[in-house]
Amino acid sequence: MSERTVWITGASSGIGRAVALQMARDGWRVVGSARRQEALDELAAEGPAGRITGVAVDVTDPEATRAAVARIEAEIGPIDRAILAAGTHIPTSADDFKPEDFRTLVEVNLMGVVHATAAVLPGFKQRRAGHLVVVASVAGYGGLPTAAGYGATKAGLINFTESMKFDLDEWGVKTQLVCPGFVRTPLTDRNEFSMPFLMEVEDAAEAMVKGMEGGGFEITFPKRFTWLVKAMSALPYALYFPMVRKGTRK
Repeated sequence: MSERTVWITGASSGIGRAVALQMARDGWRVVGSARRQEALDELAAEGPAGRITGVAVDVTDPEATRAAVARIEAEIGPIDRAILAAGTHIPTSADDFKPEDFRTLVEVNLMGVVHATAAVLPGFKQRRAGHLVVVASVAGYGGLPTAAGYGATKAGLINFTESMKFDLDEWGVKTQLVCPGFVRTPLTDRNEFSMPFLMEVEDAAEAMVKGMEGGGFEITFPKRFTWLVKAMSALPYALYFPMVRKGTRK
């Protein structure tokens, strides 16, 4: 395990940060990326000595993302697992509808994953090995209040990861999709509606790390909630909308 390297985007906060600390404690060489180097330095200082390296990058910049991956593989070693967790959340609703908020969400949440995937794929394909993990959300299963922009990007990530798996299987690359429920992070703190089964971020990280060691394609937690949301998304809209309104009402 000591020779295995994981690259985690969005590692400065939320689930990405908690997973970075968990995997460093488990013996992985962790390379964490986010926009601010200072936050990554704080992460490295909190983890086991010498186990976490911070490489700052803005994943909305494709050239910078490719350069960051090239630097990691040249200075630290081949990336065995890429966990693409960089994302942001801007509440969006008809009350204050701003197209620029949607553009930001698409650039960070969706295109950030695309850019990071494009950066790691050449190495994965050359070695015919690797592990791609994309962090989406149950918000991608169906519409939720104030999540028109966020949910659209997460639905895109679900479809993206499902589609990529067909090709990556042929290259020997393991592909997994992570769809968390509500996890207490700075992003979910922006939600103005009730969040059923809200998890602490450390518990979410533990569930995600355990799921990545398994063979299943989709990792969800907490399962009682995520499978309920998935089942609800298959209901007729006449039932779906009232149930979601009731479940998210403060």
